[in-house]
Amino acid sequence: MQIKNFIFNPFQENTYLVYDDSKEVIIIDPGCFSAREESILVQFIEENGLKPVRLLNTHCHIDHILGNHFVSEKYKLKVEAHPTDEFLSKAAKNHGINYGIQIGEVPKIEIFLDEKDQITFGNSVLNIAHVPGHSPGSLVFYSQKEAFMIVGDVLFNDSIGRSDLPGGDYNQLITNIKNKLFPLGDNMIVYPGHGPSTSIGKERLSNPFLS
Repeated sequence: MQIKNFIFNPFQENTYLVYDDSKEVIIIDPGCFSAREESILVQFIEENGLKPVRLLNTHCHIDHILGNHFVSEKYKLKVEAHPTDEFLSKAAKNHGINYGIQIGEVPKIEIFLDEKDQITFGNSVLNIAHVPGHSPGSLVFYSQKEAFMIVGDVLFNDSIGRSDLPGGDYNQLITNIKNKLFPLGDNMIVYPGHGPSTSIGKERLSNPFLS
């Protein structure tokens, strides 16, 4: 699998494309907000001959779903996320107003995901961990075989996701990181929703919230 990330919108959010030799690509947390950002995303997809087949959200905070409408309309994809984050998706317009951001239609979640599910595309499979604490429905998409995980805002380089937003829970977040992500192995590369990538091994040793 190959991973491409883009930094989009005023929140500097990481949008991820994951694809393989089949050229099928999944789009995770499309944060493209402006016409320019939408163009950047489409240009990469077209120049690499990719075929978008799934639209996934690690969670439904506004910065991670700003591009949901564009991507779902452009590529005729259904939004996939955890059901307990549905209230965040429905409240996105109001949240945008709080941040001084006007957003249009927010497509509803049509496919609900949980740990029992797998993300299949092309010749590839990703597993799912449900890791609430930042948001009730935070999901991590991972491959132990290829040693990477896309974690949304659960875990960052030397930090963790904030837990003071609606549905957040600090103790739950810490417990879930230690019990669900750490056992996947120190060699796992962590691709977060903001900032640079890191690894489980590094965060186990040096993250001030977890060490």
